[in-house]
Amino acid sequence: MRAQRKKRVKFKSGKIYTIRRISALAILFLIIILLFLIFKPKRNTKTTDNLNISNTNSNTQTESENNVQNSTSNNTDANNSKENSSIQEDATFTMAVTGDIMCHNTMYQDAYNSSTKSYDFSYFFEDVKQHIQTADIAIGNLETTFAGSKVGYSGYPTFNTPEILAKNLKQAGFDVVSTANNHCMDKGYKGIESTIDFLDEADLAHTGTFKSKEEQEKILIKNVKGVSVAFLSFTYGTNGIAIPKDKSYAVNLIDKDLMKSQIELAKKQNPDVICVSMHWGIEYQTSSNKEQKNLADFLFDNGVDVILGNHSHVPQEMEKRTIKLEDGSTKDGFVIYSLGNFMANQNKKYTQDSAILKIQITKHKDNGKISIDKVNYTPTYMYKDTSKKTKRFKILDIDKEIKLYESKAEDAVSKSLYNTLVTEKKNIQKIIGDEI
Repeated sequence: MRAQRKKRVKFKSGKIYTIRRISALAILFLIIILLFLIFKPKRNTKTTDNLNISNTNSNTQTESENNVQNSTSNNTDANNSKENSSIQEDATFTMAVTGDIMCHNTMYQDAYNSSTKSYDFSYFFEDVKQHIQTADIAIGNLETTFAGSKVGYSGYPTFNTPEILAKNLKQAGFDVVSTANNHCMDKGYKGIESTIDFLDEADLAHTGTFKSKEEQEKILIKNVKGVSVAFLSFTYGTNGIAIPKDKSYAVNLIDKDLMKSQIELAKKQNPDVICVSMHWGIEYQTSSNKEQKNLADFLFDNGVDVILGNHSHVPQEMEKRTIKLEDGSTKDGFVIYSLGNFMANQNKKYTQDSAILKIQITKHKDNGKISIDKVNYTPTYMYKDTSKKTKRFKILDIDKEIKLYESKAEDAVSKSLYNTLVTEKKNIQKIIGDEI
């Protein structure tokens, strides 16, 4: 009996010894972990911090894209984005560009629905909107006013278009419109105010006309896939309609002092690209003149990267330039002297011919410079189907319609229209030139 008790005691003592040994090892293990945590090398958090900053800037950029015009106070985020992009990958985006957007009385009459007593221009863009919507940003030249129905809608010579066109343009894929042109004062200063209000209501950004000096000095900046783009717009005149003396800010006129001042305001916001729309040249001339070329030189010399010309109502040539900078380095520049009429009802030669440009631009991570990688275009034709009573107008994608006809598609155009499109495509290519 006693022997059995001794064995039990011995057994218990061994068990206790084992438990103590395990506890000691556990404590030693914890001490080792604690020492490792105290003396381990610190991690480099720069990458994480930059990712966090990048995410913050990305959110800021998304918000700024919804703003019609960004004030200087919002540019801290844009500047941070530019600095941070130097450690990221190259940023590439595409810009779609169209010519003059006009609306003659025959066009808004065609867009009227008598049963609903409303207007709708959306069918004008059905054939070409995919080229606008698929670009990262799209800009056109709005050459009409939205002065409201009470003033009375009208066409040439003083345009006032149903304001639903602003929303239809937004739905078609436009992000920005240039508003400085010879018809912007067609309904006076109140027409400028109303046009701006309707564009704001449609969430369609704009530049070129303004309701105050403060607005004129707020440069339109759009952040496109991490690249900040400044937009400016100028016109040679307003068809003799005087701009009120106390409201000289209302329209950006082509004046070198004003242009330089506006470019400098843009530079203060540190954009990657400066894009200027110019309402210039001679109507119905298919090539640029000396004045246009001199103005293009002036703009490039003062830091502009892309020039988008309009006003002639017919296409003109485009060219890519190599611009020499003050430090001896070079950069790319691009100018299209005119894209003609994107939307209009004119009958003179080439006035139904136009194109949707696609400009590919890259901001390079190694030096922060931009390059204009390529410029291609889709020839378009402003078609009016006289056999129909309504919805007669349609902007045609020439390449698409030619292919449909040649594939003998059921919904192909007529042989007569096919022949016209083949001819007009050749004309457009001859005038604008080879793709870049």
